[in-house]
Amino acid sequence: MSLKTGIRRLFAAAALAASTLAAAETGVTDGSIVIGQSVPLSGPAQELGIEMQLGAKLYFDHINAQGGVNGRKIKLLTLDDGYEPDRATANTRQLIEKDDVFSLFGYVGTPTSLAALKVSNPANVPFVGAFTGAEALRMPFNRLIFNVRASYGDETEKIVEQFTSLNVKRIAVFYQNDAYGNAGLSGVEKAMAKRDLKLVATATVERNSSDVAAAVKTLIAAKPDMVVMVTTYKSTAAFINAMRAAGSAAQFYTVSFVGSRALANELGAAGAGVGISQVVPFPWSRTVPVVRDYQKLLAASGSGRDVSFTSLEGYIAARVFVEGLRRAGKELTRDKFISAMENLRNFDAGGFAVNFTPGNHNGSNFVELTIIRKDGSFMH
Repeated sequence: MSLKTGIRRLFAAAALAASTLAAAETGVTDGSIVIGQSVPLSGPAQELGIEMQLGAKLYFDHINAQGGVNGRKIKLLTLDDGYEPDRATANTRQLIEKDDVFSLFGYVGTPTSLAALKVSNPANVPFVGAFTGAEALRMPFNRLIFNVRASYGDETEKIVEQFTSLNVKRIAVFYQNDAYGNAGLSGVEKAMAKRDLKLVATATVERNSSDVAAAVKTLIAAKPDMVVMVTTYKSTAAFINAMRAAGSAAQFYTVSFVGSRALANELGAAGAGVGISQVVPFPWSRTVPVVRDYQKLLAASGSGRDVSFTSLEGYIAARVFVEGLRRAGKELTRDKFISAMENLRNFDAGGFAVNFTPGNHNGSNFVELTIIRKDGSFMH
């Protein structure tokens, strides 16, 4: 064998070894990257999961049509958890242990996300862009978790700031009796304490339930001027309607997780004046580049769905995720992806700023307040 032939064989062997090593990362092949998602596609919170998945797929499909990321197409596997933690746990096990996903993405809800993390953390699987603002996903710091959106603390601070500046101080909280509701309640309590104020009353509803009678009785007796609701769209609508039927003149405000479009649809004309904090730009904007891109892809998708805050959040989360993949390079590993995400400093996602660092995985604190009009549209 000549020296030249020997050198060629050495280079070929090295190339083959490098190729095998690159493809060895779980969920990554020469042509694809598999990611997993568990969301409610059925049950009382199904609109949240359907919209979150829709927005994400708009961008992933767009990227795949252009050839993918560094030559690999993104395959999103989505399972239905009905917004129940035990089903989210089972889904996460399947995605990690059977489907061999590279990363988890775009989960919906606090209790379901916390259940999933008990499975994904020990497996060292990244958890990116969940549709929840809970502090439990932000503190203590976890290198595997990347939050694209603002926190419930950011949202409730904005709500309380707005109303206390108008001298509204008799504030109550209606919240879901689980990790999500407690996260929102804690945010309101902190915002109130900052102003030396206390809540006049609190009341709860169970997850996936619209049995609000006991809560209405409690809060009617407290006579609040404003109620912050930390619930999903079905129970929120039932509560508002029941409070008004009982004679309450309180103002009602809720956080972004409620599902704004779904809530407006549930309430109909009764939604007029109900406020919602938002963590993404106004989906009907004609001036924000990322929103225009999203609108264009949604219109071309054939989904038949209107723009919404939730699907826009899924779209933005997917855009940030793809940027992390792109910067991680061709030789993709989970560690390289995490490092790439940590270097998305002051990343402009088209008029929506995201800022990650090695010590901070909370990408945004953007919050703005919106109000439902009588015709079901929104103003901001």
